Amino acid sequence: MFGSTTPKRLRDVIREIRSARTAADERAVVNRECATIRDTFKDEDNVYRCRNVAKLLYIHMLGFPAHFGQLECLKLIASPKFTDKRIGYLGANLLLDERQDIHLLVTNSLKNDLSHQTQYIVSLALSTLGNICSTEMSRDLAGEVEKLLKSSNSYVKKKAALCAVRIIKKVPDLMEMFIPACRPLLNEKNHGVLLTAVCLITEMCVLSSDTLTHFRKLVPQLVRLLKNLIMAGYSPEHDVSGVSDPFLQVKILRLLRILGKNDEDASENMNDILAQVATNTETAKNVGNSILYETVLTIMDIKSESGLRVLAVNILGRFLLNNDKNIRYVALNTLLKVVSADYNAVQRHRTTIVDCLKDPDVSIRRRAMELSFALINSNNVRGMMKELLCFLDKCDPEFKGDCCSNIVTAAEKYSPNRRWYIDTVMKVLTTAGNNVRDDVVSTYIQLIQQSGSLQTYTVQQLFKVLQEDISQQPLSQVAAWSIGEYGDLLVSGVCEEDEPLQVTEGEVLDLLGKLIASNISLLVTKQYALTAIVKLSTRFTQSLSRIEQLIKANGQSMFTDLQQRSIEYVSLFNTHAEMRSGVLEKMPIMEKQSTEPNGLTNGEASQDEIINAIVEPSTPPALKSQVKYLVHLLLSNLR
Repeated sequence: MFGSTTPKRLRDVIREIRSARTAADERAVVNRECATIRDTFKDEDNVYRCRNVAKLLYIHMLGFPAHFGQLECLKLIASPKFTDKRIGYLGANLLLDERQDIHLLVTNSLKNDLSHQTQYIVSLALSTLGNICSTEMSRDLAGEVEKLLKSSNSYVKKKAALCAVRIIKKVPDLMEMFIPACRPLLNEKNHGVLLTAVCLITEMCVLSSDTLTHFRKLVPQLVRLLKNLIMAGYSPEHDVSGVSDPFLQVKILRLLRILGKNDEDASENMNDILAQVATNTETAKNVGNSILYETVLTIMDIKSESGLRVLAVNILGRFLLNNDKNIRYVALNTLLKVVSADYNAVQRHRTTIVDCLKDPDVSIRRRAMELSFALINSNNVRGMMKELLCFLDKCDPEFKGDCCSNIVTAAEKYSPNRRWYIDTVMKVLTTAGNNVRDDVVSTYIQLIQQSGSLQTYTVQQLFKVLQEDISQQPLSQVAAWSIGEYGDLLVSGVCEEDEPLQVTEGEVLDLLGKLIASNISLLVTKQYALTAIVKLSTRFTQSLSRIEQLIKANGQSMFTDLQQRSIEYVSLFNTHAEMRSGVLEKMPIMEKQSTEPNGLTNGEASQDEIINAIVEPSTPPALKSQVKYLVHLLLSNLR
């Protein structure tokens, strides 16, 4: 009879759940076992409470509800047996958190166990407090944790330090209580205590600027600790791939970085040790690379010497040659952050950075692209642009938009001459195709406007490119605008910059008509082309009737916008013929946009100013109103 009431062991429940063939079978097994566990919990004298809670925790880990076991966990914690406490505290960690009021019931048990004579029970209480403590619990038990920081037991001391980290995160006001106990912890020989002490001090320095100032006095002591780690011989207890306790080294370096930031004296005290770490650490294993990376971050954040900063950048340069793609990515990411502060040092690794543009890893290519743009200057712009244009040709579509905009921005800033700038942007338009953003189109139009002596060359080149391919919409829009604005230069047969192109008015109109009729042309492109055709009525001398026919043909377009434009443009040939030459004059030069106090951008004129420039003062008000409407229509493509 006794055997039939004995609950299943944990291993038997695990075996039964794992043998379930379907999710429904698994749920059935779990529900059956949960029902049995509930029944046994009703018995106050349950000798198998520990076993049942263990099974319930396994069921909880599978994702099934187990909240009904919370009170049983508290009963186990209150038990004097270590085996019961162990399962009880594990259950408290898994089933309780500060959002549930029931977790406050464990406070008294925690307080008792923090004063226990057995170190393992004390450590269980500290671990649980560090995981589930709330603000109230932190205030109630902070005093006990502070006492344990002064314990002679290293095992308890390191647990107490980690618990203190959680407490000051929850209640920063309690920080002052732990400050006096921190300094003696750095004199410990036990590496676990040292590691947790450094973590505690780091957290305090991050949370409080006053505490940061107080702990800057510890820099010499931290430097000695780090030096001892570097110079220490082989210790099997702390050795990881030939490096002595890399975890502690990384934590000390991180704390030094915080203490040395914006402080000349602290930075001066740590310069020598940082140089030693940077030159003596083995780079063959990832362990050494992690220490070097933390060293680089520390050097770059503090007020270090220029030679030390160059050494740090050179370490990142070596990382770029590593076979591990994670290390290459970290190096590129860090170089991107420091390039503004140490431009010349990073510039020495330009060739390696450009090679990363060909890396098979997409994240490395993106970082290499961003860093490459940061390295462009007037001395290397030609070579860098050649590499970046090759990258633009082969890169993923998701990169092309950013790459185009950045190339155009860099070319504008560092171009050796206007002709090179024009050719570079045209290469971007032909290479990136429909991935070019609108900002590149508007920038190129402004560039053409401002390049008076090169307008003939540019419009002829654009005409040739458009003849070959009308599928690239941004290029088609720029070409249509340029042909409409400078069509007279295109058919003039004169070009100083290049061999003149012999083009007839009919060929130009045929190409623009083809652009409007094409099914692959966007509506915006058709609008550019139609506006270009009407502009050519004042640039061409022999094709006026053909132009009028092309415009009328769009009066029945499926696009209502093109219909409206066609009808209104036709009126410039009939009702408002006397205004056509004034309305269709060449656009005024658009300067680089910069906000002015009057709300207009630099180079923009208000519509009234444009109207006053093209309409005679004696023009009747009714006619002037019509001109205003037409000017608004013609400017809508450009603003």
